[in-house]
Amino acid sequence: MKLFSITLNRWMALIALACIGMLAFGLYLQHVVGLNPCPMCIVQRYALIGVMLIALIGSRVQGWGLVVSSLLMALMAGFGGFTAARQSWIQWYPPEIVTCGRDFYGMVENFPINRAIPMIFKGSGDCTKVDWTFLGGSIANWSFVWFVVFALMGLLIAVQAWRSR
Repeated sequence: MKLFSITLNRWMALIALACIGMLAFGLYLQHVVGLNPCPMCIVQRYALIGVMLIALIGSRVQGWGLVVSSLLMALMAGFGGFTAARQSWIQWYPPEIVTCGRDFYGMVENFPINRAIPMIFKGSGDCTKVDWTFLGGSIANWSFVWFVVFALMGLLIAVQAWRSR
């Protein structure tokens, strides 16, 4: 059960570690740099948390458990990749009316606190806005790339685990 001389369980642990790094970087961009996440960014964070949790489980199981967890991880990564691809499309071809969410102060001023708090966790940034780039790619573009890598790794691990069970 090895892929490039690293066990499949260690690959799952490395994927979980990569997810933790990506989530930490997202929180850094939000709380230190001051970039507000949009609703689609929040959905991608939830998908990343899902990939991380499934990968952590997959790093501890063998046989059928590894096959199932890697397939679930690929499915979750596919969902995150779809969301990131949709956001990338919206960034490249912005709609005339942006309906991505409300700003933080508008929510607190216009809604009672018991309705404003859940809205805060839905994100308040503009999904069409590109606030940060690296090598020409936006956060959504890079999220898409990583979700595709995680999905392909999940499928590859599932095939390897299936063969060696």
